[in-house]
Amino acid sequence: MKKTIVLLVFLLANIVSAQKLVIDTFVEKWDNSKTYLLKMAEDMPEELYDYKPTEREMTFRAQLVHILENMDWLSGTYFTNEKFQKKDRSNLTTKQQLIEEIQKMFDQAKNRITLNPNVDLSQKVDFFAGPKTKLQILNLMQDHVTHHRGQIIVYLNLNHIKPPAYVGW
Repeated sequence: MKKTIVLLVFLLANIVSAQKLVIDTFVEKWDNSKTYLLKMAEDMPEELYDYKPTEREMTFRAQLVHILENMDWLSGTYFTNEKFQKKDRSNLTTKQQLIEEIQKMFDQAKNRITLNPNVDLSQKVDFFAGPKTKLQILNLMQDHVTHHRGQIIVYLNLNHIKPPAYVGW
């Protein structure tokens, strides 16, 4: 019996340690992602925030709003106990307001994940594309930011603005 208890404690400690490593690794990447995206948002002149390369594309501004809304939705839905309510962000009319909101949302998403003592990354949750683990939701959050950040790098280049050096190693 004693050996069983020791084994269970050992296994539980390893699970907790592995989850902490995953969250710590995510946070490091998340913070780098924030820095990199904010540099791009700062480098684009405000008069080009409504630029879009084709009619079917989002504007630079809309890309940034879309990124922060997705962060809010995923972290608010899957890493809090609150019912998610989409916020009206139509008041984000200036470059500075948008940059401040992006900073705030990156930090809020990180806090929702790191300050929630009940986060179980192996827990399956309902997602529109089928059941996902919370670990998969973390990966989706980062992947979504990366996807749209890649698009806005093109927007910078098309306007002859050198994108900032990569942040994230």
